[in-house]
Amino acid sequence: MKRVDLAAEIGATSYPGRGIVIGCTPDGKKAAIAYFIMGRSENSRNRVFVTEGEGIRTEAFDPAKLEDPSLIIYAPVRVRGTDTIVTNGDQTDTIFENMEQGDTFEESLRNREFEPDAPNYTPRISGVLHVEDGYTYEMSILKSNNGDPDQCLRFTFSYDNPKAGEGHFIHTYMGDGNPLPSYEGEPTPVEIKTDDLDTFTETVWNALNEDNKVSLFTRFIDIETGKVETKIVNKNN
Repeated sequence: MKRVDLAAEIGATSYPGRGIVIGCTPDGKKAAIAYFIMGRSENSRNRVFVTEGEGIRTEAFDPAKLEDPSLIIYAPVRVRGTDTIVTNGDQTDTIFENMEQGDTFEESLRNREFEPDAPNYTPRISGVLHVEDGYTYEMSILKSNNGDPDQCLRFTFSYDNPKAGEGHFIHTYMGDGNPLPSYEGEPTPVEIKTDDLDTFTETVWNALNEDNKVSLFTRFIDIETGKVETKIVNKNN
């Protein structure tokens, strides 16, 4: 697949849902991550990202308006040694705990499946970055079989020696709709055009649909030193 412009790909639909970008900066020195959430309902839009340890979690912007927290309150990002885990649900904790016990990233997700939010059956998308003696990353999607809740399709993608200036983008929905159409295909190769975290953050945030975007997390990790730079943007301030 040919690399495409990241901003154009993000902005190609008004509702990509939740999305993960993982890749490498153009200078080849830093691992790059972006994770965003969007919302159509008041409950989904009533969220912010906050720092928790070396990662982040979601919380209600207005606790009085929080309805069902089960699928919207979770820790999207956790750090385990030199591994950074990013997902769109509580499978972050499943991956973290199972990898602590010696399972691989793929093995950690074998007992999980798409979200129980019929009729959408939102895919669970996940990623892990390994930044130790080099840099590799993996991405995963667990999705229903064309909306059939009786079958979970599991796909894992591994990227060794990521190319400078290249990343991969996966998200939950192909676009708006009712029910929402699940993501199709492998993660999209995208161009990462900047070595500056502020510019990277602005590129992603500005590409998201103004009405539906909620929060964005970005991070650069220096591949040689492990030094971390992080940005959080919340529409609800």
